Amino acid sequence: MTSDLHLAFGSLSDRAEAFPAKGPLDRISVRDHVVEVEIGAFQAERGATQRVRFNVVVEVEPVTVAVDDDVDRILSYDRITDAIAESLAEERLNLLETLAERVAERVLTAPRAMRVFVRIEKLDRGPGALGVEIVRDRRWHPGGPRDDSRPHPRLVFLSNDALVSDHLAGWIDRLQAQGRPVIFCVGAGTNPVPHTGHRMTQRRVDLLAIEQNAWCLAARDDRCVVVATRTELDWAMRHGQISVWAPSKIVLDAVESPSVRADDTVALAAWFAGLVQAEDLLVVGAALPDRSDARVSLRAMPVQEDAIP
Repeated sequence: MTSDLHLAFGSLSDRAEAFPAKGPLDRISVRDHVVEVEIGAFQAERGATQRVRFNVVVEVEPVTVAVDDDVDRILSYDRITDAIAESLAEERLNLLETLAERVAERVLTAPRAMRVFVRIEKLDRGPGALGVEIVRDRRWHPGGPRDDSRPHPRLVFLSNDALVSDHLAGWIDRLQAQGRPVIFCVGAGTNPVPHTGHRMTQRRVDLLAIEQNAWCLAARDDRCVVVATRTELDWAMRHGQISVWAPSKIVLDAVESPSVRADDTVALAAWFAGLVQAEDLLVVGAALPDRSDARVSLRAMPVQEDAIP
């Protein structure tokens, strides 16, 4: 590790030269690539976009045959800009560090990419640029395609009557026996939900009311575990855990927010079903939404039915 302080604020190319890899490597770069995006952990950064600047240098194995001016023989600049666009589109992020990791991971899936330097800076959060810089190589990301495959769960929306039904344990038994991942969704409980008179704060209050009811469901059956993030959901689905969706984080962090209100809870569950690519959405004890953008099968079932189809 060099002690030259100027390298901390120098160009990525200077830093790449200061940390040489084994053997000669070529470099390609995308510099001063500016995108307007919603990102950040502070409340003031939600609901508004800000300029974010990307500088990326990729070290690649030299081409061992004649290039012959053939674009297919080199690592395209599009590979870098696509990695940025795909990482931004995946979900709303709070941290530049997370974004940098995802950009690096995607770039290093290119067959000849050996090492990547990623610098990301916020341009509108103060008088200067606030940013992070990372260096990653195949020791961190050994290459190969990203594994974006996820299980396709069954979603079951439970009305308040269904949540307290004597059939609940039997429904869970039947769902477990089917051997597919299961996610329960609920609405707000029976207690009145406070009204704030303000759209953004009301959205949060409505989401929190749903989460309170999710914990009530978890208290009724120990097999039901409240989950709030995509990472938790993916783990739960792969390990046979029955999840109860706590919606606040996923809804608020969505790149494309649901068009339905948070208090339209069945329609919100239908939106979530599309987001997680569910096999279907079974609504127990409530009416199907009048309109749904989710491309999943929607079915309704009365609370009196003792067997989940």
